[in-house]
Amino acid sequence: MFSSKKQDPFFTALLGIAETVREATHYADDFKIVSVSDLKELSIKLKNYETEGDKLIHDLILKLNKSFMTPIEREDILYLANKMDDILDGVEAFAAYLEMYSLIDIDDSMRTFLHYIVKSTDEIVKAMELLANKKLLQMREHAILIKDYERKCDEVLRTSIKQLFINEKDPIRIIQFKDIYEQLEDIADYSQNVANTIETIIMRNA
Repeated sequence: MFSSKKQDPFFTALLGIAETVREATHYADDFKIVSVSDLKELSIKLKNYETEGDKLIHDLILKLNKSFMTPIEREDILYLANKMDDILDGVEAFAAYLEMYSLIDIDDSMRTFLHYIVKSTDEIVKAMELLANKKLLQMREHAILIKDYERKCDEVLRTSIKQLFINEKDPIRIIQFKDIYEQLEDIADYSQNVANTIETIIMRNA
């Protein structure tokens, strides 16, 4: 139903949002935290990504308001954009809480969460590239992978909280680490919401 000869500005905008999300998660995953001052740097940088995401959403809304025709339902375009932006918000909140807690001990559980979150955002970008090229059916395999990474994060959450209560004796650190684990699981859930939205778009338009 789509002409594949020309890039659609709405699909291009969605790809831009996805690329910003991917860049932010890669930055968080690659960033080396050694001291409390590093936490401030991380928090500021991810806040900048979050602000850039808000600007991209705003620009997309302006495009939608000015356009009479859209390649798919305008509600689906905006919903997909907002679900991707939720990931940015979640990553920014994760960094903010690390700074608030002065928590420089990034443990294996956090690294594993971030590993799967990064892989999910890689798949989101691949899906948006396919959408930009009007290859809707091929997006499904990426949505499936994102959901699989979210299931893996569920397992990490259960295991990490169990080990936390077994090994950690300081109640304050238990509260802090549990909070961070749950925030990271929320980000994985946001990625799954993107996958669900992708599948809805495929169902309605392919």
